[in-house]
Amino acid sequence: MKKQLYVLFASLLAGTLSFGQSATTSVPENWHQLDRSATGYYGISLDKAYSFIKTKKLKSKQVLVAVIDSGIDTLHEDLKPVLWTNPKEIPFNGIDDDNNGYVDDVHGWNFLGGKDGRNVTRDSYEAARVYNSMKTKYGTLIPDESSVSDAEKGDIEVYKKAQQKIVGDANQMEIAFIKRMLPVFLKGDSVVMKEMGKEEYGCKDLENYTTANSSAKFTKMYLLELCKENNSDEISNSDIKNQFESTLKKAEAAEIAPEAFRKDVVKDNEADINDRFYGNNDIMTSTSMHGTHCSGIIAGVRNNEKGGDGIADNVRIMMLRAVPDGDEHDKDIALAIRYAVDNGAQVISMSFGKDFSPEKQWVDDAVKYAEKKGVLLVHAAGNDSKNIDSTDNFPTVNFLGGKRANNWIKVGASGDPMNGGITANFSNYGKRDVDVFAPGVRIFATLPGGNRYGKLSGTSMACPVVAGTAALLLEYFPTLSAKQVKYVIEKSATTLDIDVNIPGTTDKVKLGELSKTGGLLNAFEAVKLASTLKGERTVKKEVLPKPKLTKNKKG
Repeated sequence: MKKQLYVLFASLLAGTLSFGQSATTSVPENWHQLDRSATGYYGISLDKAYSFIKTKKLKSKQVLVAVIDSGIDTLHEDLKPVLWTNPKEIPFNGIDDDNNGYVDDVHGWNFLGGKDGRNVTRDSYEAARVYNSMKTKYGTLIPDESSVSDAEKGDIEVYKKAQQKIVGDANQMEIAFIKRMLPVFLKGDSVVMKEMGKEEYGCKDLENYTTANSSAKFTKMYLLELCKENNSDEISNSDIKNQFESTLKKAEAAEIAPEAFRKDVVKDNEADINDRFYGNNDIMTSTSMHGTHCSGIIAGVRNNEKGGDGIADNVRIMMLRAVPDGDEHDKDIALAIRYAVDNGAQVISMSFGKDFSPEKQWVDDAVKYAEKKGVLLVHAAGNDSKNIDSTDNFPTVNFLGGKRANNWIKVGASGDPMNGGITANFSNYGKRDVDVFAPGVRIFATLPGGNRYGKLSGTSMACPVVAGTAALLLEYFPTLSAKQVKYVIEKSATTLDIDVNIPGTTDKVKLGELSKTGGLLNAFEAVKLASTLKGERTVKKEVLPKPKLTKNKKG
């Protein structure tokens, strides 16, 4: 969610927030794919891209996209047909048939699982983990940096940042507000649940809900305003309560070390990057909302008259579950990247991020491995309305030591004048480190459980829009290298000669002040440009064996 919950609640309690009609106007469910010249919506001109491909009579080559995320609904009608199936693995026979160290990795792997079948669902925040791991050493008596080695200076700087994040004045103000707000929200929430006859409800449910209870009115107004601020009608009362709970638990880290959720389930040696073969093959779990939505944006089956269409028309999705409800662990991300590369992924979509990266070298090494193997990484810029040129947001294109990866695209979120503005008000930005903006507001795609669909907002949604476009380019121009695909996406971006909002403010600048390209993703211009390039990649003619089947297949 873009706007912090306590900020909205404080405004409500102070009477400084009005509830007029939302400035957001209804837009088509597929607005993000539309062409502005034909429809007026600031989409990526996807239909024009496919028309160009058809005119040129280009044939597609299947592309494998790895999605590092929270999981995927493997039974969804729009995703089941596009799941990657490991051709060297006999499904569910309990044997590591391909000898890669992962047993029954049929559609990907779950790095947040245990050998006993359990799964990590929620986890702590990296700032809390870093702060508590270093608090024993430094406490409040941080040594004078002039008296320590250069290596320890770096550690001290990290500790200071973590300390400020956990016990800083701003954080303590947030906690104080939440402690004041939570009883108010819960009082109204209990009335709403009773009157509506359901334990979970969202903004759609509240549109026609009326009540005489003042507490319930307050809760209703708050939830509706939060949906408006985030340009999403998918936020529920449970989401709000969970975020309150997560923030309070995060605050506890100032006094109590966060619970070792991952350690108790996964049982690997997290300090050893070579201890690689942990986890299980449950990529669905109960936390697959985020990963299911991102996967549908990339590859939801096209033209089947079910829900929405994905960007790319001939891809397979490999799910690598490494992102819990909380901050991901560097080791899991590094090994997920390596798994994707080793198993043939050409594009990796990464919609996650955090403020600290204690084992950044492991992630850097994995990115360099992907770079060497010609795999493109697409990463969401984050949803804090901050300039990531000057503030930390991991993982990052910048390696320790100063060099930058050439196979990396960082994506900010754009919208439309009809749904909140060209720049999404929650999106991070950066003239140096954000490469391009792509649609990330009210994106319609797959949701888990019963073949559902819905709209979510975030740079998490903008990232798979770019990843899907990259896959589309590689389908029809398979000799393009990862570096060339990055060049095409950036060079073909549509620049705008208008002022846009700096996310989170009403200040106006040119889009070129917020990203390297100063442009919005344009799939049509990308395929046109790609058609003019001589590819640098050698494409091997390879016939993969058919997946092996057993008579006693389970699941």
